[in-house]
Amino acid sequence: MSDRNPTADELQTARLSLRRPTEVDIDAIFAIHHDPGTCLHNPSDALARPDEAGELYRRWNEQWQRYGYGYWVVRRHDSDQQLGFCGIKPMELQGLKVLNLFYRFATSAWGQGYAGEAASAVTTWASRHVPDLPLIARVRPANTASQRVAIRAGLTRAEHLDGSGYDGHDWIYAAKLPN
Repeated sequence: MSDRNPTADELQTARLSLRRPTEVDIDAIFAIHHDPGTCLHNPSDALARPDEAGELYRRWNEQWQRYGYGYWVVRRHDSDQQLGFCGIKPMELQGLKVLNLFYRFATSAWGQGYAGEAASAVTTWASRHVPDLPLIARVRPANTASQRVAIRAGLTRAEHLDGSGYDGHDWIYAAKLPN
């Protein structure tokens, strides 16, 4: 899957606008990934310096250029404030080509259903535009909020795929796994 697919640079939900990141989002990328609370369960994702946010943005942008999809910036319709990020990236999990569902939100946006709403929109988009790949979410066993988001997005536990991740044991939630 190396050709650029047709894409939607912007998705809409009842409350949210999801759009492809631009360079103006680098400060928000840093702020959200620098907050110890947002990376509590995934400390390897934490950013220590602003230049790391620029590099992360470049990787996200390269994925958009290559595949036509990636991570979206999430905002409320009535605000320019970035709430967080949600999207998909291709990867391999135990030899299986999959899309990894990612969601990370500012702590100020927690508890309001934004992550679940955004993840549901991305899941719907992925099922229509990249139907040949299963969708998974890698979640730490102690991260119950992230587990609820995965379930709200339509994924179910796939215990047979659980395994070691970058920051410890991953529980896998999945949709559209091959039989």
